[in-house]
Amino acid sequence: MAKLACYSVKAFSTPAATAPLAATTIERRQPTATDVQIQILYCGVCHSDLHFARDEWHFTQYPAVPGHEIVGRVTAVGSGVKKFKAGDMVGVGCLVDSCRTCPSCQAGFEQFCDLGLAGGTYGGTEKHLGTPTLGGYSQGIVVTEDFVLRLPANLDLASAAPLLCAGITTYSPLRHWKVGPGQKVGIVGLGGLGHMGVKFARAFGAHVVLFTTSPGKAADALKLGAHEVVISKDAAQLAAHAGSFDFILDTVSADHDVNALMNLLKRDGNLTLVGAPEKPLPVAAFPLLMRRRSLSGSLIGGLPETQEMLDFCGQHNITCDIEMIRMDEINTAYERMLKSDVKYRFVIDMASLK
Repeated sequence: MAKLACYSVKAFSTPAATAPLAATTIERRQPTATDVQIQILYCGVCHSDLHFARDEWHFTQYPAVPGHEIVGRVTAVGSGVKKFKAGDMVGVGCLVDSCRTCPSCQAGFEQFCDLGLAGGTYGGTEKHLGTPTLGGYSQGIVVTEDFVLRLPANLDLASAAPLLCAGITTYSPLRHWKVGPGQKVGIVGLGGLGHMGVKFARAFGAHVVLFTTSPGKAADALKLGAHEVVISKDAAQLAAHAGSFDFILDTVSADHDVNALMNLLKRDGNLTLVGAPEKPLPVAAFPLLMRRRSLSGSLIGGLPETQEMLDFCGQHNITCDIEMIRMDEINTAYERMLKSDVKYRFVIDMASLK
């Protein structure tokens, strides 16, 4: 079989776990009949990008190009593409492909594909070229039509970019557990994920309580839509809410006490983890047993649900709170991200890559 033709784009990559990201040139495939070619305008910076660049998940192949919160303009489409045309504003999230045939893919839950994250926007496998997929820290990308998402026209493009990961990661579990009016919902942590969790839970009509270890974040949480703020280091504040929550979304990736949070749930209440602590969290049996509580996890969302989330954001004018950076500021941004020194998501202006 003849090798697919490619074209070059500028990008930022890293050659090793301990090396900084720097300017480079990468190859993208020329669009096939079902592909959409995209000029990347903005790319959000996710903590996963840092984990991947530094091989903290132990599967990175180098050179590595992170970035999976991609917003851009369609520049060309293949002859068989039906949903998009040149000039459309679109998004690409954490997935650029999947097996399409397993039960999860057939049900629209491509994030749980039997092949794992082989279709990841970075760190996966480029089926046409047989090379690792390269992410959105670049001028352009080519993605099969089924994994491209339509952006509502009223949303600010840069602020919409993190919706493709931070947005769907928090929207999906809130929808799955049917959060809505009359419910009391807790959001743990006020970072890139947590601030979106607050916005969505409020938009769904729930009574929203933000849990944070930082008293200085209380005012921001209320501005973002929380009805109450609980300082989670204060045992008396926690005790005042014991047994009162229908649902708690835990966005924290640092080591923390999930058992204290479990005690805040009502009978049949659920605590869902979307943060990914490096070490296993000890979970006591009795907080679960005594009120038939449940502990679960959630991973991004499938393509249908991600489009639903974007449409919901368009209807409710929801975007992320961002700080714009140039591409050459990415290494400094990573260090700031480790210190939680961002409100609440960095977004790269790809015009700076030129």
